Amino acid sequence: KPPERFPKALFMNFSIWKAVCLWKLCQEGSSDSAQFLQIVKESQQQHGLRHGDFQRYRYLLLILMDAERAWSYAMQLKQEANTEPRKRFHLLSRLRKAVKHAEELERLCESNRVDAKTKLEAQAYMAYLTGMLRFEHQEWKAAMEAFNKCKTIYEKLANAFTEEQAVLYNQRVEEISPNIRYCAYNIGDQSAMNELMQMRLRSGGTEGLLAEKLEALITQTRAKQAATMSEVEWRGRTVPVKIDKVRIFLLGLADNEAAIVQAENEETKERLFESLLSECRDAIQAVREDLKPDQKQREHSLENDSGKVSNIQYLHSYLTYIKLSTAIRRNESMAKSLQKALLQQQRSEEDGKRTARPQDLIRLYDIILQNLVELTQLPGLEEDKNFQKEIGLKTLVYKAYRCFFIAQSYVLVKKWSEALVLYERVLKYARQVQSGAGAYTNSLKELPDVQDLITQVNAEKYSLQAAAILDANDTQETESPSQVKDGKPLSERFETFCLDPSLVSKQVSLVHFPPGFQPIPCKPLFFDLALNHVAFPPLEDKVEQKAKSGLTGYIKGIFGFKS
Repeated sequence: KPPERFPKALFMNFSIWKAVCLWKLCQEGSSDSAQFLQIVKESQQQHGLRHGDFQRYRYLLLILMDAERAWSYAMQLKQEANTEPRKRFHLLSRLRKAVKHAEELERLCESNRVDAKTKLEAQAYMAYLTGMLRFEHQEWKAAMEAFNKCKTIYEKLANAFTEEQAVLYNQRVEEISPNIRYCAYNIGDQSAMNELMQMRLRSGGTEGLLAEKLEALITQTRAKQAATMSEVEWRGRTVPVKIDKVRIFLLGLADNEAAIVQAENEETKERLFESLLSECRDAIQAVREDLKPDQKQREHSLENDSGKVSNIQYLHSYLTYIKLSTAIRRNESMAKSLQKALLQQQRSEEDGKRTARPQDLIRLYDIILQNLVELTQLPGLEEDKNFQKEIGLKTLVYKAYRCFFIAQSYVLVKKWSEALVLYERVLKYARQVQSGAGAYTNSLKELPDVQDLITQVNAEKYSLQAAAILDANDTQETESPSQVKDGKPLSERFETFCLDPSLVSKQVSLVHFPPGFQPIPCKPLFFDLALNHVAFPPLEDKVEQKAKSGLTGYIKGIFGFKS
């Protein structure tokens, strides 16, 4: 409400200015600075003022942004209401405000100046916000009617335009379809529950208004079913299931696995695998809390008569088996995606993207083999010979594929001998699997076919041998005198023809510089050969005179006297 001394016309213009600025600021982010004049001019040119349509700029856009502002605030409060329930009242208030603005927008669009398409858009927008408000009030019938009206209008609009323009309308239809089914379920349509679960699983999780309600509904439904579940059978042994979280997980296991098989793309499949593994880890943790960590409890976990582990320990082994098996399937799915990427490696290199490498696949198969080792160590299955044999065959299959991709990595660096040895080992593993499969064919049918691997390895061996021969020929040609320079400068090989590209480059080698050392004659040596034939003069008189001086001379010498 404007102040009493504030001109009404000026207040209305100021409100329009504020709405436009707030809208642009929200689009630009949370920055505290904005170019107001530029924002206003752009908005005016884009929304009617270019053609002098002030009414469109003043009413339709302003009201639509008011409705969106109230709706976005309500969605923010919905997120905060998870930890602060009191904010739910404010949430409902903002949704009512959004619906009020949408009603005003629909009323204004009834004008003759508005085309039919815009009128339908306004009606669908009004129905959508109304459905959301009724949904939050849990008025299921009114919400379903509003959502159905919105869906019908958007479907008609989608059919009236090209495929590119229809994408946006179809996305909104897919968004509100789970809401319609949820309302139908609450009205009494029990078949809607199965459709909701399939929608959730196919998409890898639901987002938006329905997410929390649908998750709570699925958990509630499974909890009711879990009340009737008291035991589970695995590998010929039946164990009781007393933990509710484990019951709920086991009831939803088949649905989750079916959704993974029906996943439309690899991204959805990956999300479903992660969701299943997360639920499995939670169930395992719930079982661990019932397992006593002290040694005394572990001693009593073995039954004295049969030597089998306790029921709770066996249940823990079963859940661990599910977790490890799911992890293996996930890594195998990732490996298949990488194999496809390897086949398209040339095109990826042209696009400048990072290409898949055999080393990536080797890492995945290393993880798979580690998971298989953990499977053989599960308590209660050490003496199960059939289980151990089955895991052993699976290990050989994945070892064969791991060796194959190690060989591929050696081929890339032209290490032909190492690659050939690894190809032979791949054939060895594959033949061991074929000879030992026998009664385990059904358990191995989900694994990669080793016969296809054998065929591929045989073809790769021939290609490898041909590549090795060609590489040897290339080496000989490279080492021919006409193409290889021996390091000598041009001044020393005038008599030999050699293709030397460096002669036309800046690093041309013409002569040795600085020049090397050369041998030269050394200074002559003179030997005195006449020495042995020279007669020296006699020195006896000097020697005797020296001897006569004797002690006296010695004493004089001591005291410094000289003769």
